[in-house]
Amino acid sequence: MGDVVVILVVGSGAAWESPLLTLVAERPGLVLLKRCVDVDDLLATASAGQADAAVVGLDAPGLDRAAVDLLHRHQVRVVAVSGGGGADAVATRSARVGVDGLVGPDDLTLVVDLLEHDDAPLVDPVAAAAVPPPSTAGRVLAVWGPAGAPGRTTLAVGLAAALAARRVRTTLVDADPYGGAVAQHLGVLDEVSGLLSAARLTADGALERGLPSIQRALGDHLTVVTGLPRADRWLEVRPGVLEHLLEVARRAGHVVVDTGFNLEDDPAGDLRSRPGRNQLTLAALDVADEVVVVGAADPVGLSRLARGLVDLRDRVPGVPVRVVVNRMRPGLGWTERDIVGMVEGFSRLAAVHFVPDDRAAADRALVSGSSVADQPDTALARAVAAVAAALVPTASDRPGRRRGRRTPVRVSSRTAGTDHRW
Repeated sequence: MGDVVVILVVGSGAAWESPLLTLVAERPGLVLLKRCVDVDDLLATASAGQADAAVVGLDAPGLDRAAVDLLHRHQVRVVAVSGGGGADAVATRSARVGVDGLVGPDDLTLVVDLLEHDDAPLVDPVAAAAVPPPSTAGRVLAVWGPAGAPGRTTLAVGLAAALAARRVRTTLVDADPYGGAVAQHLGVLDEVSGLLSAARLTADGALERGLPSIQRALGDHLTVVTGLPRADRWLEVRPGVLEHLLEVARRAGHVVVDTGFNLEDDPAGDLRSRPGRNQLTLAALDVADEVVVVGAADPVGLSRLARGLVDLRDRVPGVPVRVVVNRMRPGLGWTERDIVGMVEGFSRLAAVHFVPDDRAAADRALVSGSSVADQPDTALARAVAAVAAALVPTASDRPGRRRGRRTPVRVSSRTAGTDHRW
């Protein structure tokens, strides 16, 4: 930038817009390039490369992380003027959107002072201090698996239902960008996608208030945010939406996220100023408190699991990883110990669990629109429940409290989900 700072303004007729324009006109170092109609107009104008900064109403429709990232790519700094709402909500939204600064409508002189100095950070210290710390009410548990990993969605649904059965408040989120199947697994026939509704509410800054309206209650302790109705609608979920959804949902309890399989960044997404297709999966892993990796017990599945653990380690180093080996059966010719010895060489794991190959139970759950946890007398349900207990222990899981007869398949030292730790 030169000696003159060229600015764009999106006020949409707000009370602060006219006083701000007056202040800009009085400053020789500031030049107003355009009063933009909306955020789309702002983005189109900024793409010409003539603006240095933008002043935008924080509650402007369409102001989200993707819009701010695009402005930054065009070397445009963004300062937001807050509107109504509590200080915590305003500060949280500004931090999530990623603006360079936040000021109140009564501090317009601060805006023009900072805009005139292009090397000054556009930060209101009061607003920055108001950003609340991340909530610790619940944990985000991302269920991921490499391509062809059978049972990723079945396990995610089962884990959420098993946690709810333990009277643990749980939200199940379908974040598979290749077409979610959680709704079909649970027989939810809502025409409106919970994930797409969350995207619209996030753009309007209303997700905190509107989250209950986009969830489907499946009991006293379980709610579901359904996924994409068609695989081609992943473009409608802009960057930052899933992160914000998980942040808000975890305030009520634990969150189980069903993800996609692909961990590759999509460079075409950046070129189109739109999200990459795998952005949803990567976002879920980036904010997860723990990742549950699902792999098949057959030779192809184990090979994919090994490569996937290496890729996952590079993507989210330091995040606890728990492996669930699915469809374990005697006819494969190797033992649980053999598999543990293989997978431990590719990543440091929190635990390894084994789930038996119980096709009949899985089929009954799918046909009836329920989870495998709703069939408590099956080996599959007991195995999934054991994984849930390891993820979120409760008082009933203390040593000496477990009951029941052990069998080689149901509750053996590793088969039903009891931890194998290093």
